[in-house]
Amino acid sequence: MDLRQLGYLVALAEDGTFTGAAARSHVSQPSLSQQIQRLEAELGIALVDRTTRRASMTQAGTVLVEHARRAIAEIETARAELADLVGIQSGRLTIGATQTIGSVDLSGLLARFHHRYPGVELTVREGLSLELLDALSADEVDLAFVTTAGAFFTLAGIDPPPGVEMQVVAEEPLVAILPPDHPLAQRRELKVAALRDERFVGFRMGATIRRRLNQVATQAGFTPRLLFETNDVTRIRSLVAEGLGIAILPRSDAERPGPLVAIVPLNENQLVHQVSLAQRSDRHHSPAARAFLEMTLA
Repeated sequence: MDLRQLGYLVALAEDGTFTGAAARSHVSQPSLSQQIQRLEAELGIALVDRTTRRASMTQAGTVLVEHARRAIAEIETARAELADLVGIQSGRLTIGATQTIGSVDLSGLLARFHHRYPGVELTVREGLSLELLDALSADEVDLAFVTTAGAFFTLAGIDPPPGVEMQVVAEEPLVAILPPDHPLAQRRELKVAALRDERFVGFRMGATIRRRLNQVATQAGFTPRLLFETNDVTRIRSLVAEGLGIAILPRSDAERPGPLVAIVPLNENQLVHQVSLAQRSDRHHSPAARAFLEMTLA
């Protein structure tokens, strides 16, 4: 008894004719009939009732078909799992990441993934959230960490990309960072309106935090004066520490080791920084991408 013969028997039980079962199994009708006869001879019992125009299972045939279906399903599952294992042992995974992923420990995730699957080539592509979503839609990255900040697509004036699913993986407040000797540095919290006369060190146009700052500043009746623009979080902190302006950052980025700055909470419920893991919902993920998803969302 082998898996091929069992497959022929299942096809015959489901189709009811030798001709149809042979066509489904991509073999000739005589060959399929011969294999089932050999199976009956090996087992010493009739499996098929051939007295009618349609082939029907005997009681023994019905019992064997039930077991055969389970056996075939188990083999197919094993093949799929082994294929995944081979895929994870090799291949390539490209992760997109905005530069303000806040409390998400991307380096730690990559290190854990590499330790578990050392044969997978890892690539990280940095960019603005909108750029990364475009890259995801174009299949240039497998997954992407993007900032969504609540009404992200409303702020950007665009529609959400079709076929893209996003799951929030981190959320934290945005805070003001100031030079340590700044007159506002000792405040317990600040309203955005109190910053109307300040010079800002900020992200470039298109960045989610820049859009959020412009929105709340407009609501407070002013336009932020950007003295320096950069998407490098470390450089933003350095410029603020040197007294060249103030900035708005996710709390985790503001609290990382680095140049000394004063951190003051903002009294604005809208200033929340969300990081989401974006994936294509209309694509089959590679084994490596599925493994990284599971690790991140666990």
